[in-house]
Amino acid sequence: MSAGDRVERIRAALQQAFSPLELQVEDDSHRHAGHAGARDGRGHFNVRVVSDRFQGMAQIARHRAVYAALGELMQTDIHALSMRALTPSERG
Repeated sequence: MSAGDRVERIRAALQQAFSPLELQVEDDSHRHAGHAGARDGRGHFNVRVVSDRFQGMAQIARHRAVYAALGELMQTDIHALSMRALTPSERG
């Protein structure tokens, strides 16, 4: 699967789960080439999700919600995930 396909699968899963006002998904895998954890073919990604659905949730709950939304992708496509999960008032 190409990196672009992975980004689109991640984007689709987060879009469906959170109907975000803002969604950025970046493939950062090229910066980790040769890294022991990258050898299995899964990628490194950065996401920024701004959604009303995070209102009233602690950061850890937001992160768990993002991991849950990505589901199996966390096992098959994603080795490492850096995220910012924000409400609209926090996006600054």
